Amino acid sequence: MEESPQNGLNMTSPEEEDPLQSSSPRISVREFSCHCCYDILVNPTTLNCGHSFCRHCLALWWASSKKTECPECREKWEGFPKVNILLRDAIEKLFPDAIRMRYEDIQQNNDVVQSLAAFQKYGNDKILSASNTGRVNQQRGGGFFSGVLTALTGVAVVLLVYHWSSRESEHDLLVHKAVATWTAEEVVLWLEQLGPWASLYRDRFLSERVNGRLLLTLTEEEFSRAPYTIENSSHRRAILMELERVKALGVKPPQNLWEYKDLREPTWKQWREFLVKYSFLPYQLIAEFAWDWLEVHYWTSRFLIVNAMLLSVLELFSFWRTWSRSELKTVPRRMWSHFWKVSTQGLFVAMFWPLIPQFVCNCLFYWALYFNPIINIDHVVKEVRRLETQVL
Repeated sequence: MEESPQNGLNMTSPEEEDPLQSSSPRISVREFSCHCCYDILVNPTTLNCGHSFCRHCLALWWASSKKTECPECREKWEGFPKVNILLRDAIEKLFPDAIRMRYEDIQQNNDVVQSLAAFQKYGNDKILSASNTGRVNQQRGGGFFSGVLTALTGVAVVLLVYHWSSRESEHDLLVHKAVATWTAEEVVLWLEQLGPWASLYRDRFLSERVNGRLLLTLTEEEFSRAPYTIENSSHRRAILMELERVKALGVKPPQNLWEYKDLREPTWKQWREFLVKYSFLPYQLIAEFAWDWLEVHYWTSRFLIVNAMLLSVLELFSFWRTWSRSELKTVPRRMWSHFWKVSTQGLFVAMFWPLIPQFVCNCLFYWALYFNPIINIDHVVKEVRRLETQVL
């Protein structure tokens, strides 16, 4: 009679230590059984349909049927099935002895081992093929910006081909001809190269037969009066600014890639100043160049400035990614790799520079000038989304 209370205490103590076990039903092995072998799941692999099977059972099914579908409901799976890590860890903790015995049986069965190896090889090949396809699609582009880029590229190529095929015979480049010897037609050509707005004054300059000598004597007051009547102050200021440059150089300043190509080599002082800015402030160098031409080439200068800002943002993202991953030690190696790549490309271009046709130069130059900002906007958007994903 005295032992019953003591036995009652012994019977209730485990329940007090583990109340969850007393309130929930006992979990059995059958609840984690594979629907192929009807034994406990080993490396459970969950398909798109939701059914789970032992990985070796799925491999045996695939090897015998050569079908990528669920053995139970026959729904095709997408991609390559992976082990359900959460389910696997839970089963191994609940039934460690049963799992250990199953592992030993699987390793002793050569057919199962070979099927697993073949199934894994099939999966690796499929993943590699998918990654290559994704890389190609990524290079081809995707989304809104790639569609805009493709459309603009097509339009630009058509316009350049039309311009190249309908142009008049080649004229002497004004960058090599003294301004005092310019003819009236050459003065108009210089004027039109200032921008689309300059075509408004083409007929006025032609009617007055303004040659190079007369152009050098014109002042802002004369431009504002008849017969030139340039009422827009911004236009007058742009013409006078460019005229001052012409007076200082004695020839027409280069304005396109082809004219820069025919110029003489820069001086050592120019090279030194350029290399310093190129090494430490490359995007500022681009922005300074565009800012000087802001009143002359309205849209082109703004495209350049926006592109320089986008490139600066991308550089900050790149530095942040490198710092957050503790990869600052790899920066010198990456810089050297980038320098080697750019130098190799530059040497290749320099070797074939005299042989490159003007049309090809124009295509490459204007494509990079006007379409790079669109590409960089897409890159900045992707970087922002990646940063938001990391924060979340």
